[in-house]
Amino acid sequence: MAMAIILVLIVIASVLFHLLAPWHATPVASNWGSIDTTLFITLIISGIFFIAITVFMAVAVMRFRHKEGAKAAYQPESKKLEFWLIIVTSVGIAAMLAPGLVDYSDFIRVPKNAYELEVVAQQWQWTFRFPGKDGTLGKSEIKFVDSVNPLGLDPKDPAGQDDVLIRNNEVRLPLNQPVKVLLRSKDVLHNFYVPQIRSKMDMVPGMVSHFWFTPTKTGKYEVLCAEYCGVGHYNMRGHMIVEEQGAFDQWLNSQPTFAQTLTTAAKPSRDSVLEKGRLLVENHGCSACHSEDGSASLGPGWKGLYGRTEQLADGTSVLVDDAYLKESILDPKARLVQGYPPVMVAYTLNDDELGALVALIKSLGAGQQDDEPTSGEASSPGDDLAAQGQRLAQSLGCLACHSVDGSKGIGPSWQGLYGETVTLADGSTIKADEGYIKDSVVNPGAKIVKGYAAVMPAFTPSDQELNALIAFIKSKANADADASKAEPGK
Repeated sequence: MAMAIILVLIVIASVLFHLLAPWHATPVASNWGSIDTTLFITLIISGIFFIAITVFMAVAVMRFRHKEGAKAAYQPESKKLEFWLIIVTSVGIAAMLAPGLVDYSDFIRVPKNAYELEVVAQQWQWTFRFPGKDGTLGKSEIKFVDSVNPLGLDPKDPAGQDDVLIRNNEVRLPLNQPVKVLLRSKDVLHNFYVPQIRSKMDMVPGMVSHFWFTPTKTGKYEVLCAEYCGVGHYNMRGHMIVEEQGAFDQWLNSQPTFAQTLTTAAKPSRDSVLEKGRLLVENHGCSACHSEDGSASLGPGWKGLYGRTEQLADGTSVLVDDAYLKESILDPKARLVQGYPPVMVAYTLNDDELGALVALIKSLGAGQQDDEPTSGEASSPGDDLAAQGQRLAQSLGCLACHSVDGSKGIGPSWQGLYGETVTLADGSTIKADEGYIKDSVVNPGAKIVKGYAAVMPAFTPSDQELNALIAFIKSKANADADASKAEPGK
């Protein structure tokens, strides 16, 4: 009886959750509202089957529950029941498949007046191409791909000379104009997805897939990769801006054509070398893991990197010069910087391309070596170790749960933690010293702080990495103490 009541309550709760839930799909900003209708039909049909099967289970539990002395009836088969089950399930499956097949047929049947847009995906960035004034996209082949011509356009094809290239993650489209989207991938499987447009299509290496849509609302919409494509997948984002035809035409006319990029690349100057380095960064997706503004990322930031002394994972240190940078590109696992995971792939670049990348990193500023003073006095080894610990905490995702400013998070804040006495879940207390912190990293379930859930996974860092983490946590305690002394009356 209790099981039957639980099954009925599950049905009621599921229906109420669907009707009362505050989560809804984002408003449609294109002509593909029929995709939402298809999803709704699928939900209704699967919901009907869910309710029918669950209620049937509840009735069966009540009607055929065990009774003393009762004997179950034996019925080996029922052709009538099997016939109706086949009919009902077949109708249900067909009703779910049919709208999707109709939508897909329309999704790839492009109107004749559609404006063409080519989207090229590469780990981990988007590149776009529009036809020029002739209205025709030029031919492209893999053999033409290089640092100057990342899309592989045929330099001898006159139709491609006026093609407009957008070498960043932001593209614009005109309002109420049908757009045919041609999709290519240069490396692995990707998926072009704009939630509000309801557009979603795989990008398979060696193939050109396509679909079309008509943007119906102006605005800025996020472009996502909906297929896991490597460690930088989370960062493969862009934007699609839909605007009035006049504003779009003005923007498009300000973008470089393929012929202009070839002319710029032919000019031998320092600016062209830096531009070549930027093109390489865009073409190889370096910016997905290496920031140029000093912000934390999956790999070491390039701002102030050149000339700096970096601590390596094996405990040694290295001066970041031309030779080290080139080695790190050709063989990135040879000398890993401490605090960063070994996820970078090796690249096969020629000397000119390596020189352009090094020149770009140099242009972002030179860092100070460890034996140089930073502000009138020498920096302490503890400061360097704390910086390594901060990078390690960022790369391991520690700062997603532990704040460093005292704000509440999933785990205890690291501000002022070191040296404090904390109360554990079992009522006992312990001092947050080096031994406790090491135990909490290696075996976090052993001593849970009161008020926090036991959700932290165990890590297996080396002794050097543990020391770096502890130094960073110590620095948060010292910073808190220094701030307290600076306050009036303290």
